Amino acid sequence: MNPGRLKGPFGKPEVRAPTARQAALFDHTAIVERGVPEAALMENAGQRAALIVENLFPEGRVVALVGSGNNGGDALVCLRALSAWGRRVLAVTVGSRPRPDPVLHGWEIPCARFDAAGPEAAAELTQVLADAGVLVDGLLGTGIRGAPRAIHAEAIGAANRSAVAVVALDAPSGVDGTTGEVPGEAVRADVTVAFGWPKLGTLLHPGREYCGRVVAVEIGFPPPEAGDWARLATPGWAHQVLPRRPAVTHKYDVGALTIVAGSAMPGAAVLSARAAFRCGAGLVRVCASGHAAEVLGEVPEALFVDAGDEGALRNAVERSDALAIGPGLGTGTTALRQLKQVFRARGSRPSVIDADALTLLAHGADGGTELFLSGKTIVTPHPGEMASLTGGTVADVQGDRIATARNFAAAHGVVTLLKGAPSLAAGPDGRLLVSATEGGSDLAVAGMGDVLTGAIGSFLAQGVEPLPAAGLALHVTGRAASHDGMGAALMPSDVVQAIPAALSEEGDGHTDLPFPFVTFDQRHPT
Repeated sequence: MNPGRLKGPFGKPEVRAPTARQAALFDHTAIVERGVPEAALMENAGQRAALIVENLFPEGRVVALVGSGNNGGDALVCLRALSAWGRRVLAVTVGSRPRPDPVLHGWEIPCARFDAAGPEAAAELTQVLADAGVLVDGLLGTGIRGAPRAIHAEAIGAANRSAVAVVALDAPSGVDGTTGEVPGEAVRADVTVAFGWPKLGTLLHPGREYCGRVVAVEIGFPPPEAGDWARLATPGWAHQVLPRRPAVTHKYDVGALTIVAGSAMPGAAVLSARAAFRCGAGLVRVCASGHAAEVLGEVPEALFVDAGDEGALRNAVERSDALAIGPGLGTGTTALRQLKQVFRARGSRPSVIDADALTLLAHGADGGTELFLSGKTIVTPHPGEMASLTGGTVADVQGDRIATARNFAAAHGVVTLLKGAPSLAAGPDGRLLVSATEGGSDLAVAGMGDVLTGAIGSFLAQGVEPLPAAGLALHVTGRAASHDGMGAALMPSDVVQAIPAALSEEGDGHTDLPFPFVTFDQRHPT
């Protein structure tokens, strides 16, 4: 069965993404310190999961794999509700649970046990699942560390071999709720219903591949206190952050951006300039060597500045509200000299550093990080560039992308936007924004980074602070990339053309779930 397709992501303005530990600690805080009854949270979780199941998968018997912890209790409440509404249900308990189970409140639920690993027991479970229309995964939840035990692995394997749709509760069993790692067997879900907030590990790869459509539902948690929880750059958040133009204004009031580019690949500057205009910049200057002027004529709205003229270059920088440095810049001595001139003239102007400028920085350009990474700076490395900047390997970066970005941001006082799936932006104060747009391999095309750089620079020039500017650019370009569903045919110029449509989206985005308790809804990336 099709679990439903979204036109785009849905997300309220304040959607957080806690780690498994943060979620567990807040669960304890809500119950012990703030007086929220544990039974009420479980009741809400199970009831709302049941409504999601009934809406997306209205036919067939509902079978649940029920573990011994709270995740299993949520699954039993879900079955109890569905049974009361007339659905045929079956609970398959894996591990120990009390009989009768108190969460059922005396309600009779058909129950089977799966309490021994081995081929014979697995064959019996496979036969049970063959009669199911949908399977609810209430086996392990988000607290698992390491590979599932043998009996759980057998149950997960049987679930994955079945042809039925799977709805996971909070996280697919076997997926680490913090890192997204999958150290052993893991349930492959069609839909994951997250309680309170989507857990961070369900948004990170490889775990994201196991989650299907991720739907977060409000279950009665009180608002969390300010902390270092990751936040999602959702449509609702972006709608609040997006700068608005006053009714009466002129080009110098709505942001003057200078793009410091090169001549070897002038198309990079063209993409950045077009993206900057599309995102609302009032004036864009492009600094490059003289023989790039003909190509840059493709953007007649932009002002060309000969980067070889030191006075003209300095004047362009000093008359700007923000800088975008690096698209097609090159890595030779001329590029380095121009880069130094730009940074000496920039003062406190916010800047985004990308592409070749990052390469110069990573290779220890004279002046070091004190020259380049100062003031309101955003760096936008891909994993290879991040590895060069940190002196590590790509494997090191990918092994803990969040820690890598946060550590670099804190060490250098910059916002670090680490590209990937998903892209994320870390502030020097520990704040973290994770892109909620679906992304996907369609963005793996030369020039996409130049579009992102232009968008970031545009928002900086319009007065958006660095961390929100990075998150906003990720959201807008991500939505633009998925606007026409072009798939692998997508080109960076297509993204630029779709930016106005992405900017015109209002509110919290799109969901086909008719429930007010849904706070986040993200389809599986394609």
